[in-house]
Amino acid sequence: MHSLIKENPSITFTVIAILPASASEKDKAFKYALPNNVKEVQTLFLGSPEEKLVEPVMNQEQFELLEKFFLSRASMDQIFPILSNKKVMGSPSGFFNSRVFWEIVQNCYEKEGLHSSFIDYFWMIRNKYEPIISLIQSPIKDKFNLVHSASTGYAGVLGAFLSYQQDIPYLVTEHGIYSREREEEILQSTWVPAVYKSRWINYFHYLSNIAYSQASKIISLFDRNATIQERVGASKEKIMVIGNGVNIASTPKFEVKKVGEKLHIGAIVRIVPIKDILTMLQAAHLLKEKRVNFHLYIFGPVDEDPSYAEECQVSCRELNLTEHVTFTGKINVADWIPKMDLFLLTSISEGQPMAILEGFSYGKPFVATNVGNCRGLVEGEGDDSYGKAGEIVPPVNAGQLAEKITQYANNPQMLVEHGMNGFKRVKAKHLLEDIIHQYANLYKQLGGK
Repeated sequence: MHSLIKENPSITFTVIAILPASASEKDKAFKYALPNNVKEVQTLFLGSPEEKLVEPVMNQEQFELLEKFFLSRASMDQIFPILSNKKVMGSPSGFFNSRVFWEIVQNCYEKEGLHSSFIDYFWMIRNKYEPIISLIQSPIKDKFNLVHSASTGYAGVLGAFLSYQQDIPYLVTEHGIYSREREEEILQSTWVPAVYKSRWINYFHYLSNIAYSQASKIISLFDRNATIQERVGASKEKIMVIGNGVNIASTPKFEVKKVGEKLHIGAIVRIVPIKDILTMLQAAHLLKEKRVNFHLYIFGPVDEDPSYAEECQVSCRELNLTEHVTFTGKINVADWIPKMDLFLLTSISEGQPMAILEGFSYGKPFVATNVGNCRGLVEGEGDDSYGKAGEIVPPVNAGQLAEKITQYANNPQMLVEHGMNGFKRVKAKHLLEDIIHQYANLYKQLGGK
C-alpha cells in the first residue's frame, strides 16, 4: 500500500489504521515515511475505552435485527443503520453492559439449541461483535471519493460501512484469503472451546462476505486465490487479478559458477514460525553432511518474535552450523541480493511473496515451498512460457530442500538458466509501474478522480 500511495502523487489519501486497544508504543510507531500525498493518518483501536457509558434504546424490529446480526445472518443494509445510530445502540460499552444485550444473547443461545456453558457463549458473542460496533461508531468525519481496504475482516467491514454510509465505491484487495487464514488459526487454537470453533469460523466468513457484498471490485493477487474468493462468497463479476510488483534497477549479469565453488544462499524472511526457519536450518545441516560448499545468509529482523529467533539461533549452534549460517538482522537487502547465487523460501503459508519477486528482479532463482502462489511464480501459470525459475518442494521437508539445493551445486548452469527465466517473468508480469498503473486506472474508473 505504501508504494501504491507514493506512486500516485496526484491522489490524496487518508490512512485509517486499525490496532488492538492493547497496542504498544512500538506497534503504534510508523514503519514507513509518510508520502506527501497522505492528508492524515487516523488510528482506530478495537475495543478502546470510552469516556461516557450510554445505554441502548431500541424498538422490537431493531432488537430482532441485532439478534440476526449476532447469529451472522443479517445483511449489511439491514444492520449498518442500526449499528451506526448511537441513539439506538448507545455507546459500545453501554450496549454490551445492558439488559438488551443480555436478552439478545439469551435468545441466540436458545435458537442455536446449545447445551454448553452459557457464560462461555456470552463472552464469545461479546468478543466477536464488540470490535465491529466499536469500529462502526468511530468518529470518521472525512468525506471520500473512494474507500480501499487491504483485507476483509475488520478493515473490510469498516470499508464496507464507509462505502454504505457515504454512498461511494469500495475496493478490497486480499493478499491472502482472510477468512481461510482465520479458519486455520482457529482450528489449531487452544483458546477457543471446540464447541465454538465452527461459530468463530462462520463469523470470519460472515465478515468477509459483508465486504464482498458491498465491494465494487475485489482484487486477488493470483488466479487460485480468485477462485477461492468466488468459492467463499465473492461475486465472479467483481473479481479481478492484480499481482504484486517490483522495480528493476538494471539487467543482471549472469555468470556461471564452477562446480565446487562456494554456493551463496540467501533467505529474505521475517524470523517468525510461519516462515519455518528451523526446516531451513535442518536442510543446511544435511548440506553440510553431504559436504556441499555453501553459506546460508538469513536476512531479516530478529525482534518480531524474539523467542522464536532465539530458538533458531540455538538450533544453529546445536547443529554446528555457525560457520555455514549467518543471521544478518535487518539490512538493506538490495545490497545483498546481487551477491547471492540462490534464494530459499520455506514458509508454511504465503500469498504472493514479494521476496520471490525481489530475487527474480536480480536474476536469482528460488527453491520455495508449495504454498500460496509460489508454484505459479517459480514454474509459471496460465499463458506464461518463460520456463522454470527454481524448484518447488513440500512444506516442512528438509530432505527435499537439501536435495534441490544440491542439484544447483552440482549443476551451476541451472542457476543461470533459472535466474534468467525468473527475470523475464518479473519483467513481463510484475513491474511495479504496471501494477501502479492498473490501480490508478481502477481508482479513476471507480472514484471519478
